Amino acid sequence: MRKLLIFLIKIYQVAISPIFGSKCRFYPSCSHYTKEAITSLPLHLALFYSLKRISKCHPFHKGGYDPVPKN
Repeated sequence: MRKLLIFLIKIYQVAISPIFGSKCRFYPSCSHYTKEAITSLPLHLALFYSLKRISKCHPFHKGGYDPVPKN
């Protein structure tokens, strides 16, 4: 499951993300954040933190440095 999710993220990074350009308000970007979370956390926590991070991606959140939490 992890390999599939990382593969899908890589497809997004190569094929879709360049179309929209670098507009992520966070560092690391949401896709890099999600890849790191998937590889370093239990899958249920990785998905939870990734969805939480993506939900903050709107004009009313300041963004900035937001690393993956340590387990």
